[in-house]
Amino acid sequence: MSSDPDKPTYVLVLQGGGALGAYQIGAYQALAEHGLLPDWICGISIGAINAAIVAGNPPERRLARLEEFWDAISWPTLFAPTGGETLHALYNTASYAEAMVFGQPNFFQPRPISPFFAPPGAAATSFYDSAPLRSTLLRLVGFDLIAAKTIRLSLGATDIATGDLRFFDNWQDRIGPEHVMASSALPPAFPPVQIGERFYWDGACVSNTPLDAVAGQPPGGHTVVFMIDLWDAAGKPPRQMTEVLWRNKQIQYASRTAAHIQAVATTVKLRHALRRLHPSGAAESEAAVPDGTALATGMLDIVHIVYRPGADQIPNSDAEFSRVSLRERRHAGHRDMNRALTASPWLAPAAPAHFGARVHRVSAEGVTTEPAADLGPGPGPETRPPAKRRKRA
Repeated sequence: MSSDPDKPTYVLVLQGGGALGAYQIGAYQALAEHGLLPDWICGISIGAINAAIVAGNPPERRLARLEEFWDAISWPTLFAPTGGETLHALYNTASYAEAMVFGQPNFFQPRPISPFFAPPGAAATSFYDSAPLRSTLLRLVGFDLIAAKTIRLSLGATDIATGDLRFFDNWQDRIGPEHVMASSALPPAFPPVQIGERFYWDGACVSNTPLDAVAGQPPGGHTVVFMIDLWDAAGKPPRQMTEVLWRNKQIQYASRTAAHIQAVATTVKLRHALRRLHPSGAAESEAAVPDGTALATGMLDIVHIVYRPGADQIPNSDAEFSRVSLRERRHAGHRDMNRALTASPWLAPAAPAHFGARVHRVSAEGVTTEPAADLGPGPGPETRPPAKRRKRA
């Protein structure tokens, strides 16, 4: 996708996670500060909203628009909590209760009648009305700019009739606010969204990780995917009920992201092996790929960055929109993306074991590079501590 043969194609993949999506603001901010603007952005749920804001604005206005959106959908802070984790957790619980009772401004509002007593229709299929989100999207997203294809945009939604995950893509579809709302229509909170003759729910009903959009149509040349993971699948065994509820939700929405990433990377390695066997791209090599997608022609680097919340988080942090918490999550996203950019593992020469694809996992200890499932002997994972920040040109 990049017109410069020496420049990788940068892909930003954004998960769903409600209020945790503020983490993605900081991650995008760090990318922009380093001049690594994405060529392709894929999103599901809150990731679809952030993705549409980025794709629907020129580079110089993207961060300001993200800030404007998150400020618009959060209630003003009456007081900031001071003290230990217990007080912060109580403050977050009160913020969550506020969202459940009053909704979030410019985002969703509670229905006046319980859906159990409403006549059949949208009011009977959700607890909240998401109509305010449409007005917010029309104000903050330039859908004509998305249609101009200056950046590729893919949004995942669940087809309710088939249960399949579908990606709406501005290279093939005319993206409008309804596509963004369909991708973020998580039941039973929000009603399904009709597009054409079909109805859609949040893509997270099938998979919370929109990496399949990239795997299905891999760009040629060197591709660097920044996978921003809002749910940490790893964690300690819970000791009390609040921890049980939080760990259960983390595991559920993590959607086995690490295994998913490895599966995509392994598929790319197999495609490379097939292309090496049939350099001309013969029909038999294409037929050997079960999903029928094009064979890879370049290196794929997946940079996996995971949000690891603090101890003050509550089981419903994904519906806790206090500006204090949003600010903390944004700061964490900026910090973690900077760790990845400082190490820049995708610039290192590829070892034989990394034939076609590498996975880089970012943590506070450094960046660990792993090959996909081995197709032959090769060295194991290598770990590089964060390097000194390079000066920007």
